[in-house]
Amino acid sequence: MNARISASQPLPSQVDVVVIGAGAAGIAAARRLLRPGLSVLVLEARDRIGGRAWTVRAEGEGLDMGCGWLHSADDNVLAGRVEAEGLTLDQTPPPWRTQAFDHEMTRADQAEFGEAFAAFDQRVTEAASLVRAGVGEDRPASDFFDPDCRWNPRMDAISGALNGARFAEVSSLDYDAYGDTGVNWRVREGYGRLIARLGEAVSSITVTDCAVSRIDRSGPVLRLETNRGELTARIVILTVPNSLIASETIRIDPPVPALLEATAGVPLGLASKVHMTVRGAGDFQPDTQLWTRTDTAETGGYHLRPFGRPMIEAYFGADLAWGLEAQGPAALFDFAVSELVAALGSDMRRRLEAVAVSGWGVDPWSRGAYSHALPGHASDRAKLRTSVEDRIFVAGEATAPIYYGTAHGAWMEGERAADAALTVQALKGLGLDPRRPEDDSEA
Repeated sequence: MNARISASQPLPSQVDVVVIGAGAAGIAAARRLLRPGLSVLVLEARDRIGGRAWTVRAEGEGLDMGCGWLHSADDNVLAGRVEAEGLTLDQTPPPWRTQAFDHEMTRADQAEFGEAFAAFDQRVTEAASLVRAGVGEDRPASDFFDPDCRWNPRMDAISGALNGARFAEVSSLDYDAYGDTGVNWRVREGYGRLIARLGEAVSSITVTDCAVSRIDRSGPVLRLETNRGELTARIVILTVPNSLIASETIRIDPPVPALLEATAGVPLGLASKVHMTVRGAGDFQPDTQLWTRTDTAETGGYHLRPFGRPMIEAYFGADLAWGLEAQGPAALFDFAVSELVAALGSDMRRRLEAVAVSGWGVDPWSRGAYSHALPGHASDRAKLRTSVEDRIFVAGEATAPIYYGTAHGAWMEGERAADAALTVQALKGLGLDPRRPEDDSEA
């Protein structure tokens, strides 16, 4: 398998390991598995690699439709790979804690909001600590709102960006477990482009436009049914979004109830993006943030002039994003325009033009953006990491214990699953060394 399998070529009839999905987790797993004596194949349903890390080229720039920030960059296994891949690491701080033009929020208001959010976070942390000590139960994060706080709607809007869901749908225990060092950087050419570059190392064993529909585990080897035929494998590493497992778009037979229950407990929320050009961009300070409303969670966040470009990146989450995506790309742009017109004046209507609109909720191979644990289901992430018969391993951002919802969390989980696969009894007879290959020693 030294050359890419073309669309006209049949799949091999059998391999040692099949990795399903060529997003960050799948690419990481495949890279980890590259070694003599082991046959590996990566099957990707889309016509491209990268999954929810996807950079499109528009207006001469790389625009990230999915993940765009190297979160916890000082502890991010992918940050050190950016410049090594010939890309540009941008360390401009994110604008999230500011409000452009002090719009609808005085500096005193902004300070008050910051204090309110910090107090909310502290209450969640204290409650989560009690649950870990065996006192109380995992409750919705929204239970820890101050009912008299005027900033609750704004905090819920931000939850749409953080979690893809309102705080009422988010486990307080899981929310508190997230690992955030507070350092966030970007890849100027696009985070998706970085993942695609890293995927080049396994391009010769990657087959795109190849959707897996069924994994038959009834026999001594796993039999996979795809739109390009059948093949068998000793090990499968399943790195697709949870939504595809929960809905049995990829069906495991016989079913694994514990796996289905765990995927349902950690569903995908939704965050949607609209990239727009703006005429007269000099009116806006580069890399600033605007939230237009404080009275409702049904509002978007607007990153003004990211990287100093003459653009605005709109971000919608949770119920708002699901509703707008169901109406089509034009609805997302129209909503963004209506909010910016209401906030900044009617001339904004003629100054804005849509360039690229995401659609992760309606994408059949994602059906959402990133995961959150439902109240009472924080432990389901760990359950997802439990292999099925030591031959089906699940990996992705949803299985990450603290860096869930991120590309680097998915990457780390792909490596974890590959390492687990290399140590199981099914591969011991191949005489393989489960230690990491030298060329990946800095991953």
